[in-house]
Amino acid sequence: MSLNLEEKKAVVAEVSKQIENAQSLILAEYRGVGVGEMTNLRTKARESGVYLKVLKNSLVKRAIEDTPFSSLSEDMVGPLVFGISEDPVAAAKVLSNFADENDLFVIKSGAMPNEKMDVSAVKALASLPSRDELLAKLLGTMQAPIAKFVRTLNEVPSKFARGLAAVRDQKPA
Repeated sequence: MSLNLEEKKAVVAEVSKQIENAQSLILAEYRGVGVGEMTNLRTKARESGVYLKVLKNSLVKRAIEDTPFSSLSEDMVGPLVFGISEDPVAAAKVLSNFADENDLFVIKSGAMPNEKMDVSAVKALASLPSRDELLAKLLGTMQAPIAKFVRTLNEVPSKFARGLAAVRDQKPA
């Protein structure tokens, strides 16, 4: 079913809005992938905060004109699914994991602002820890010295209490 001009403008505006805050854009060909599998992919993408849509290539080309992702225009050929995310790793991770599980789903290329990536770069990006994982590691690293200091301070009264208990146990009743 063909879109009328107003619907096309709405699609371009929606994609442009997503591109404004995006840190990564991944293109993948989905030819031959079943509806149920695509539904599972959409669910995983939604859970990860990835905007995932099957769109007309010409509309996406219009939306990415004069943006840091404009270098992807030449790769937009065939039936594509577009993964757009504010977390640089999320889209690459979701689409790459799905491509590993499904042979018919092929990642074509991707981009971060002003940097086009080939398939191997997208796979490398997908292998990085996510933003949440990195924040958790940073928090653990920052918390470790404080926790050790608190344990050390707690050890002084504990040793005193154990010493008193030992003296009490040695005295005859």
